[in-house]
Amino acid sequence: MDQLRLLEILSDGRFHSGDELGSALGVSRAAVWKAIRNLQALELDIHSVKGKGHRLAAPLELLKRDAILAQLGDAAAGIQSLELLLDVESTNSLMLRRIQSRELFLEKGRLCVCLAERQSAGKGRRGRTWVSPFGRNMYLSAARQFSTGAAGLDGLSLVVAVALVRALRQCGIDGLMLKWPNDVFWQGRKLAGILLEMTGDVTGECQVVIGVGLNICSPPAVMKEVGQPWIDLQSITPVPPGRNRVVAQVLRHLATALREFDGKGFAGFHAEWETLDGCRGRPVVVKMAGSAGAAYSGIARGVTEQGALRLETTEGVRVFNGGEVSMTPGAAS
Repeated sequence: MDQLRLLEILSDGRFHSGDELGSALGVSRAAVWKAIRNLQALELDIHSVKGKGHRLAAPLELLKRDAILAQLGDAAAGIQSLELLLDVESTNSLMLRRIQSRELFLEKGRLCVCLAERQSAGKGRRGRTWVSPFGRNMYLSAARQFSTGAAGLDGLSLVVAVALVRALRQCGIDGLMLKWPNDVFWQGRKLAGILLEMTGDVTGECQVVIGVGLNICSPPAVMKEVGQPWIDLQSITPVPPGRNRVVAQVLRHLATALREFDGKGFAGFHAEWETLDGCRGRPVVVKMAGSAGAAYSGIARGVTEQGALRLETTEGVRVFNGGEVSMTPGAAS
């Protein structure tokens, strides 16, 4: 049974009878019913009514490879591969495994991209879970090779955040702010997060998997699991941009920003990031990694040209690197 084809038929949100679905897919009604049960296991809300058939509770815009590539324009040359999956544990984990097993070879300066309709164990920063309901948001991982080692990647997560803001602006979304080192906010609520994972030589040629989770049309019932204020594009604008358009713009601007980063490092993005800094001049708490990590309170004073946070404390200005810490608005308790 072709699950994707079945989903494409159901994606309009209308009722389709078992006979209609069976005829379209070349299977029996019993096979259709079994396939419907399998889709429900993906936490899709499917209504089945005797005499009417089956329908999704709400229409879905499924990701389409051709639709994404068609909107990339010249940026398509920077995409080595583009894979779309229905369901995966984590797009980041999958890409890392493929790189480490040498199943995936990265061409210099190009992106290998993996997108999923759903993640069963989406990864957030510092071991957190990224809630990933089917077909509603963007779960994207892009793998790229760098020759500078870990030291040359300073500020990379901030560059990705800037690229994400550029892409969303192209889609008509304004009022976005950034929270160091890796979050995109709108009016104090989290819209997107970034997770970078590296493998390879820390002093030379290495591979980085850039994970981006973006809320587009998140079901409130599912998002109750999120432990902080959140928002999606559907709540920001009455007519949110389509998922395929958003993905295409993110890839376009990500590929462009990474080429800029190759030549200029974070210094080339410093001024732009500062204009988007939502915590600059505000009291924040910086927490070191680990369950017993120290916490420092102070006033956020922007970032250095290497992308490190500058925190003004009672003992002077301290500098923190993104790989070591997390930051939250407010004062330490």
